[in-house]
Amino acid sequence: MILLDIEGTTTPIEFVHKILFPYARARVQEFLDRHGADPAVEADIALLRAEHAAETSPPPMASVTAYVRWLIDRDSKSTSLKSLQGKIWEHGYQAGDLRGEVYSDVPPALERWRRQGIETAIFSSGSVQAQRNLFANTTAGDLTRFIRAYFDTTTGSKTAAQSYARIAATLERSPSETLFLSDVSAELDAAQAAGMRTALCVRSSALTGTPGMHPVIHSFDQVFPA
Repeated sequence: MILLDIEGTTTPIEFVHKILFPYARARVQEFLDRHGADPAVEADIALLRAEHAAETSPPPMASVTAYVRWLIDRDSKSTSLKSLQGKIWEHGYQAGDLRGEVYSDVPPALERWRRQGIETAIFSSGSVQAQRNLFANTTAGDLTRFIRAYFDTTTGSKTAAQSYARIAATLERSPSETLFLSDVSAELDAAQAAGMRTALCVRSSALTGTPGMHPVIHSFDQVFPA
């Protein structure tokens, strides 16, 4: 089993920060005006209000839109924010405004691993909905047929070992049977503590952390090559 991070691992960081985040930021008010009464959106709003109340030094709650934009600007890992963003992006993909980006070595690697009998899953701070939409609408086509399961922060923090233990249990695999690929060494440390094998994915000179005990790869071509 291969468990993949998204941002900086399968997908350029620039796509997330320069395309997806600004798209949600610019359209949050319009989205809430149109869909704010939907039960799932109401649930996101209720959680956002609860998170705001629990913040130690939150900005004034002038509006949900203002708070959402404040969270986006800080790249918050808020689960409710990620859920709301996923819904906004889904409309963007459906409208043809968005196309998911993945590195060129990702599609052939997913196909190669499938041929080798190796299953693939995703663990990202973005919502499961956002993950599925990204891989269903990539510039290389629909890649969801290669992905068995998706996990987000409802499973737990990406820097907590218990999150990776839960993922392994859900997939009915021993942690030692799973290889986790990420560009963030703190996430790899947590996965390793849970018993998973790990590799640090370095796509550019913008290395997040130090390799430590993790082997370094620069391309998925290096992972179970043909």
